[in-house]
Amino acid sequence: MTRPQGSAARELGLKRGEFDLAVRLGRIRTVAAPDGGRRRVPREEIERIQEVEGFPETLRKQVRVVGTSEGADLMGIPPSRFTRLARAGLLIPAKFYLNRYRTVVWLYLAEEIKEFAGSELNAPLLTGRAPDKMRARLSAGEDQRPRRWRARHAGYLLGQCSDPWERAAAMATLLDPTQVAELVDNPYERAHLHRIRPEETWYGAPESPTARIVEHILIADDPDEISWLRANLLLSLAEARALCPAPRPTTQTAAVEPAPTGEPSLPGTPDPVSPTPGPAPGLWGRLLGRRG
Repeated sequence: MTRPQGSAARELGLKRGEFDLAVRLGRIRTVAAPDGGRRRVPREEIERIQEVEGFPETLRKQVRVVGTSEGADLMGIPPSRFTRLARAGLLIPAKFYLNRYRTVVWLYLAEEIKEFAGSELNAPLLTGRAPDKMRARLSAGEDQRPRRWRARHAGYLLGQCSDPWERAAAMATLLDPTQVAELVDNPYERAHLHRIRPEETWYGAPESPTARIVEHILIADDPDEISWLRANLLLSLAEARALCPAPRPTTQTAAVEPAPTGEPSLPGTPDPVSPTPGPAPGLWGRLLGRRG
């Protein structure tokens, strides 16, 4: 027996934002819905959390987030030093939002901030001069906050996957569409990845100014990070192809889209089409717009 996420949030005494973060952090387990809709929360998971000592305050503390000013107060340092530590990748954002000026505001788990400040190993970073290498990187404009958030986000996406195709789709959401088109040259496979991509509706309407800013954060831009994602996408694809090929549209279920001039159709099959009528929005629209 399962419950919709909204009902589960109410039963657990969480605001919707707190509930969503708890799911992304792995504090609340969800399962795929039988009808393919939004993931649901098992009844036994709700009961497990309710039986934890200190419920619901214990769970609320686990998902409490703070911004730069409050985080600096928790650590006993100026906000400017807190920002430098975050830009250097030493503090990992748990979530972010865009304010009314469309400026990215990063938020951090209060528990992680306290843990960082309480470690003797980190004491030299809270006072005095920062290490020379760290100062040089920051002076050069380095900002690790997007990458550190993506690493956390990738863990969440992979945790929701149940097969290699889903893992490949999760990795693809973090790569630029041109990279995906280069690695996945089969148009049927790209269409399949589009169909099963993780549901990400939290960053606004496709092609909106907000969505464009979030896309910039969502897509990997560090060479090492890109290499890791590409390798994992290829590994997942190899496993997925061995498990079962991507489905292909048939003349009975899909309209035929003529191949562009100079590009032959695959023999014996209709040309690939988008899984939904009309152009697909956003990143995946650009991905599907490229053909193998």
